[in-house]
Amino acid sequence: MKGRDLQRHLLTGVSYFIPFVVAGGILIALGFLFGGIYVFNDSNLAAQIFWIGKDAFGVMVGVLSAYIAFSIADRPAIAVGFIGGMVANRIGAGFIGGLLSGFLAGYVVLYLKKINLPAAIRSLMPVLFIPVIGTLIVGLATFYLIGPPATWLNTTFANMLNNMSVSGTVIISLILGAMMAFDMGGPVNKAAYAFALAASQNNNWVPMAAVMVGGMVPPLAIAFAMLAAKNKFTEDEQGGLTGCFIGAACFITEFAIPYAAADPLRVIPSIMVGSAVGALVSYMAGVSLMAPHGGLFIFALANKPLMWIVSIIIGAIAGAAMLLVLKPVLKADQQKKKSESKVGLDL
Repeated sequence: MKGRDLQRHLLTGVSYFIPFVVAGGILIALGFLFGGIYVFNDSNLAAQIFWIGKDAFGVMVGVLSAYIAFSIADRPAIAVGFIGGMVANRIGAGFIGGLLSGFLAGYVVLYLKKINLPAAIRSLMPVLFIPVIGTLIVGLATFYLIGPPATWLNTTFANMLNNMSVSGTVIISLILGAMMAFDMGGPVNKAAYAFALAASQNNNWVPMAAVMVGGMVPPLAIAFAMLAAKNKFTEDEQGGLTGCFIGAACFITEFAIPYAAADPLRVIPSIMVGSAVGALVSYMAGVSLMAPHGGLFIFALANKPLMWIVSIIIGAIAGAAMLLVLKPVLKADQQKKKSESKVGLDL
């Protein structure tokens, strides 16, 4: 079992998990927006929107666990992983418990699939033996072994966030923002996003606002830099200006990748600084955002929408300023040179 395999399994789980988080988070936020902070006490349309979102949130840990297990042992592991994740969710082990139960389910099923049964009953393996035996093993292990330490970690994490000092808030916001820009959709970026998701499960949506700022700043910082000094970018790179604005508006950090690939030593540090600054401003202003995706289209769901947008702009200006300092002016023939990282710049 290699580290790269573990990373692949985790990223598979997260990729299936994110749509549930996005749908649930935005619907919960819309419920609060239209029905007020006590919407859960009503039975109107806003309340139904809120509870549909809560239903999506209710299964997201199970989905994460299910698809981590699926990545390890294919379809027979989905049910085992899902049930293990739901057990983790029920006992308060949350995101961490679901993650661990998913890995456990995958490797338990992988082992069960290797058992040779008599030919007469071999067809029952995927529909009876694996679901029943696998679920029993994973469910009990999650409850008795994974649950207690994961629940403790979850509680400790929530208390740490709620009681964090100003200096601690500064450090965590800078780290989260920089992580979002470091590999632009890669494992480090997703680790920061996972941190914000874990915080949101404890009703702390401040990290989510900061993380989204950190993810929107990189393409916007590059766009600002291009507008300020086109002579520091090739013609191909300038052709991606519109795409950068769209990427920033939609919270798609990956639009910055071609620029980072073409000039990593200047672009990556610059956008990391910009994202860190933007996340810090958002965090210190106490901005919370009860939606885990959507970019500018969900700005009204923030408790301080104007301050959230200001955080993005300040971060982008900081990143663009550093990039302009670091990047040299290109000669005429260099500007016309085809970019080796053109893929993804044109829309």
